[in-house]
Amino acid sequence: MSKRFNKSQNTAGRSLGQGMLIASFVLALGGMTFFFDSQLERQYNPNRNPRGSETGSRVKEVILEQNRQGHYVASGSVNGVDVVFLLDTGATDVAISPELANEAGLQVGYATQAMTANGIITVYSTKIDSLTISNISLRNVDGSINPGMAGSTILLGMSVLKEIEFSQIGSTLTLRQYPETRL
Repeated sequence: MSKRFNKSQNTAGRSLGQGMLIASFVLALGGMTFFFDSQLERQYNPNRNPRGSETGSRVKEVILEQNRQGHYVASGSVNGVDVVFLLDTGATDVAISPELANEAGLQVGYATQAMTANGIITVYSTKIDSLTISNISLRNVDGSINPGMAGSTILLGMSVLKEIEFSQIGSTLTLRQYPETRL
């Protein structure tokens, strides 16, 4: 009888050990997924929390780092909604997806045609009440709601970039907003 009891204990111990091993693998896989996802996000958007400064003459300045693909991507907000901006000097306006436009409470305006990398498309005009990157803030900005866009990345086009000074040295881009800029 004692032999049978030991065999039962051994089987239970083995099952517990296998369960612990599986749980360890699941936890390790989850941890690695979280770590590498965070690393990939940093590579895409090295400016998740861009720091702003202000000079004595009230010039607001934000310095952005280039991402791995050579683009300037930065976190900010549109009408108080957190977004990710991709600076695009080839875009006339701020281009935003319908989902983000809805979330930010943007009104759909008149339809117009726009030339994109994918050809001519129909976009809808809109006005953005407030757009912010760190301490740089603009009001009443021209935008376009682009039905072909998806996701949380917004193209930061010339309707914003014409209101601020920007200069690139090496892999950094400096944005400057002077006091006379539309606030």
